Amino acid sequence: MPDELSCPMPQSLDAECVTLAYGEGGRLSRRLVQERLLPRFGNPELSALGDAAVLTTSGRVAFTTDSYTVTPLFFPGGDIGRLAVYGTVNDLAVSGATPRWLSLSLMIEEGLTWTSLDRVLDSIQVAAKEADVLIVTGDTKVVPRGAVDQLFITTAGIGEFKSAVPDGPAALQPGDVILVSGPIGQHGAAILCAREDLGFEPPPLSDCANLAPAFHHMQCQNLTPRAARDATRGGVAAVLHEWSTVCGLGIDLEEQQLPVGNEVSAVCELLGLDPLFLACEGTFVAACPEDRVNEMLTNLHKFPVTQNACVIGRVVPARPVAVCVRRAAGRMMPLDEPAGSPLPRIC
Repeated sequence: MPDELSCPMPQSLDAECVTLAYGEGGRLSRRLVQERLLPRFGNPELSALGDAAVLTTSGRVAFTTDSYTVTPLFFPGGDIGRLAVYGTVNDLAVSGATPRWLSLSLMIEEGLTWTSLDRVLDSIQVAAKEADVLIVTGDTKVVPRGAVDQLFITTAGIGEFKSAVPDGPAALQPGDVILVSGPIGQHGAAILCAREDLGFEPPPLSDCANLAPAFHHMQCQNLTPRAARDATRGGVAAVLHEWSTVCGLGIDLEEQQLPVGNEVSAVCELLGLDPLFLACEGTFVAACPEDRVNEMLTNLHKFPVTQNACVIGRVVPARPVAVCVRRAAGRMMPLDEPAGSPLPRIC
């Protein structure tokens, strides 16, 4: 039989890797759900195994979705499972919602080992428990070798609005302060070093983390920012360019105030990258009135994930250049909007 042909049925039910038969909707598909998904994520809503989960809530809800295709699946500071949960939870949190429910869709490449799949599922289980969210519905597909790169995950999240929510970037005003909740560029640097085996010691660690508790605490203290955004693909630069476009105002940054870890700084210096363009997965950007920023930082510093929150710039009146940064030499320079990504497939 040619090497590229294979029987979709495993030789035994205890094969070491996923085969196409596990995606055919029959006995093996049920076994995948019953033995590997329900024991980790089982709850009344999911265990019903209906075509849709029936959820009970009162009031307004937030709804978001995202897909995760990171290479490698496991990287310093996280993995694709943890990334999928926290990425969706953080999108809900910075929108002002309390995360409640997630869906989980797995696109599995034939040949992925059960060991790797179990490791990802265990990570999802731990992250969901830590974030206090339930995985209430989902789907699995197994596709031929080469159709995906090992494992793709798609999640959707629903959260409830219980406190005041950010008004959004349209509400920004000249004089508002721009802050970040922690060091920037860590996820992008970690993925690059892991993928290319660059050999940095110690390696940059992804900041993949749950931002919901810190953000919710601010809301409870009546410190909801005017705008907030999870700085993922495109990094801080992409967020600020989007905000400038929406509000019609300029934004000035101070390079010397940017929180950049030593490992990320070394990667950027060696490869000619700017940490403002590198993705974060546990850092948000926020804008708030100047008279509230000290109190906001005091509250953020109470949480390990945001203990390094700091001011990086401010909103200024409208001008032809959207975003500028004062470089270390003291000269104010335009900060271009990201036109592409130096790191494909990082989240």
